[in-house]
Amino acid sequence: MAETRSAETLGFQAEVKQLLHLMVHSLYSNREIFLRELISNASDAADKLRFEALADPALMEDQPELRIDVDFDAEAGTVSVSDNGIGMNRDEVIVNLGTIAKSGTAEFLQSLTGDTRKDSRLIGQFGVGFYSSFIVADRVEVYTRRAGQPADTGIHWESDGQGEFRIGSVERPERGTRVVLYLGEDAKEFAAAERLRHLIRRYSDHIAFPVTMPAGDGERETVNAATALWTRPRAEIGDEEYREFYKHLTHDPTDPLAWSHNHVEGKRQYTSLLYIPGRAPFELWNRESPRGLKLYVQRVFIMDDAEQFLPLYLRFVRGVIDTADLPLNVSRELLQSHPTLDALRSALTRRALELLEKTAADDPETYQKIWDEFGEVLKEGIGEDPGHAERIAALLRFVTTRSEDAVQDQSLDGYIGRMQTDQEAIYYLVADSLEKARSAPQLEVFRDRGIEVLLLHDRLDEWMIGQLPEYKGTKLSDVARGGAELPGGDSGPEQEALDEEQKPLLKKLRRLLKDQVETVRVSRRLVDSPACLVLSEHDVGRQMRHLLEAAGQKLPETKPIFEINPAHPLVQRLSAESDEGRFEDLARVLVDQARLAEGGSLEDPGAYVRRMNRLLLELAGDGQQ
Repeated sequence: MAETRSAETLGFQAEVKQLLHLMVHSLYSNREIFLRELISNASDAADKLRFEALADPALMEDQPELRIDVDFDAEAGTVSVSDNGIGMNRDEVIVNLGTIAKSGTAEFLQSLTGDTRKDSRLIGQFGVGFYSSFIVADRVEVYTRRAGQPADTGIHWESDGQGEFRIGSVERPERGTRVVLYLGEDAKEFAAAERLRHLIRRYSDHIAFPVTMPAGDGERETVNAATALWTRPRAEIGDEEYREFYKHLTHDPTDPLAWSHNHVEGKRQYTSLLYIPGRAPFELWNRESPRGLKLYVQRVFIMDDAEQFLPLYLRFVRGVIDTADLPLNVSRELLQSHPTLDALRSALTRRALELLEKTAADDPETYQKIWDEFGEVLKEGIGEDPGHAERIAALLRFVTTRSEDAVQDQSLDGYIGRMQTDQEAIYYLVADSLEKARSAPQLEVFRDRGIEVLLLHDRLDEWMIGQLPEYKGTKLSDVARGGAELPGGDSGPEQEALDEEQKPLLKKLRRLLKDQVETVRVSRRLVDSPACLVLSEHDVGRQMRHLLEAAGQKLPETKPIFEINPAHPLVQRLSAESDEGRFEDLARVLVDQARLAEGGSLEDPGAYVRRMNRLLLELAGDGQQ
């Protein structure tokens, strides 16, 4: 190798030091995947060169054929992976090999638990595959030169993974990158021809560029199929090949949960391969993070993270689109306004929804895993994509009053199939947590009558359900709102007589509580509780109010409706109370308890405590007489 010039030693970014420590201690459960990661990086570099060469053909220099070479030296105990792709300059080497240049670094490191199996999945998910080299290597060297730059601008990087790296300039006639691994004593098995061939065929057969190895007599043989997997007929591709291609595409070592491979000819010509990942990425809730499909035009790589082809609520879908309907020099800016974009976006959205629907129908267990990872994001589509709202609604899963645990596994179709004969609505309740939803007094009459209720407790639920007034012709009704109607109606001679009987008490309570509630009325929904608070039909719910206020939006204050249960002993005691002071104390305590029961907070906790103390002391005095 040429002599390294102007070398200097630099420290790794703090997060990289922590990561390398974990890598050296073999967080990857399968050490052999280091080769897959390095070949995938080499493939990406070849893709990027081919794309940049569209605008500047001179970048190809005198090597128009792109390839990846894997070599080994059993005596020296080394394995090397070389490519003639885009290469790197000095600044790129420092950024790519000395830092984790990706958002969410802190969250990633905080998520590490010390559990080898779990943490290895997190590392792959975070996309830091190059560092897997240190699982098998005591020392790693990188020789690289960016395409189009002079030979004397080559860069030599080396590190033992202990916290520092050395970087300098080197003469490098070849463009691209060569990574040399000096294997540890316990990893010398990888410096063997058959071992490497087996790994290449197992993990990298789908790489679109030839992956070569020495064949003897100075010749080289191509080990992999060297054909872009998505261009092959589905009947020729096995499940394991699809899984390995996903890992190459995403640098995620976990298997995908489902995939869909389609080739379309006609007015539009495109091939798509869409995957549902096995785990949610760190940036899932960052709507500004890179996302989307890898775009190819006539098998030429154009860009990573082409977000224009899928709506935001499907940002967890990964994959490839290869189309003949876009120009080879298409850019992100041009893509935004290209006339074929809407058609491709619509088609791919349908493909993704069909994949989810098929999985839900054919493999409910796998779909449950998808829902657990991505369900909250999918809910965004109810409001963001009205044209597909009903299809998305069919994919939603809920906890209901029939559920035995906290698993969201009940569909709207299943709910409709269990509705009572005279039931005309899908009932739901929104609360801050599942526990608060289960204990809400507004559910009492529904439980008493055996009517199922959806229990909504995720942060987006109230917003989502507000965008879904009905499903397949059946309206959705909030049981915590004043306008909720029960099957068979809740009026009649007996109810009218009860309303008339309670008029004096209602009038007195309205006058006393006008500062706290909009009105007071007899409840149709309470069985065991003395009172509850309900919202007016068009008031903003508490969950939605919190979201809007957190976004800086000011909302007008509203008052709830106070409902009483005349059959409850406390309300009967209140009705019979002649002492004005005790009447006020008991009435306001009932309002405060109703607010606490729905998960709210008291405006004046001290006043509530004083009233309770007075009532308890009086009760104790009565008991001593």
